[in-house]
Amino acid sequence: MKIRKLLFVTKFEELGYDALKTLLSLRKSDLEHIVFLYVIERDQVAMRRGLGYQKNEAVRLKEAANIRFIDWAERLFEQGMEVGVYIQVGSLAAEVAKAVRKEEADLVVIGRSQKTAMEQFYSGSTVIELIRRLSVPVLVYKPVSESPFVTGTPFQRPLIATDWSPASLRAVDYLLELKPLIEEIRLVHMVDEGAIEGSSVMNAQKTRKDVKERLEEICGRFISAGIAARSHVYVGDPEEEIEKAAKECQATVVVLGSSSKNLWVERWVGSTPRAVAEKSAFPTLLIPPVME
Repeated sequence: MKIRKLLFVTKFEELGYDALKTLLSLRKSDLEHIVFLYVIERDQVAMRRGLGYQKNEAVRLKEAANIRFIDWAERLFEQGMEVGVYIQVGSLAAEVAKAVRKEEADLVVIGRSQKTAMEQFYSGSTVIELIRRLSVPVLVYKPVSESPFVTGTPFQRPLIATDWSPASLRAVDYLLELKPLIEEIRLVHMVDEGAIEGSSVMNAQKTRKDVKERLEEICGRFISAGIAARSHVYVGDPEEEIEKAAKECQATVVVLGSSSKNLWVERWVGSTPRAVAEKSAFPTLLIPPVME
């Protein structure tokens, strides 16, 4: 799947033009069109004034966003890029889904969720809601200020954290399409401590050997395509070990298959993709359960 059109969802403060510039490396993989989306949520307007929804405030926010987008568009036009703009009042997830369908975007880029843990419990995580609505990958991008140790373009050194789910295996096909952008890929699998706790050294080594063999099969696909690839096995809490692996491998993006849990299980139990996307210092690419 080529990335020809990118939907860049921004509220400016957490995801600005500096972040966008690093994504222009995707032009090596056919990117030719960027669509900007700014969604004015009704509770956002109310919080600014401490009152109910204020139409005048929404108009002011629209005009301010339009001025920013004109400036961004002019810079991109000079580089031969096509640009589109949407400024909407409504629900973030719903407006993103509408824009993806209308524009037939290949990738959504969005900033980290600003909801509190309690807000996410009652209203749900924006990231997970997007994955449920969309059939295209979502890149949760992090500002450079939050990732001072992440150097390079986003897809230069991807780290795929696989749990053998269809979505995480689908990430392999997705990244093979981005070969011109990739310097090296790392594949990791997190072994549950409970699976080896109390077992013999021989059994623990067999578990590692079996996992390593499966990872090496996937590495072979990348190597055959001319992409350097290495595999690693970690043991422990997936969220913590993925972050550790990303730092040790100097990854530029963490790639995971998205959760397929239902809404209430997601809110009560959570998921590794959601936790990494919202807490990790690394940009996180979430691959949906089904892709077009």
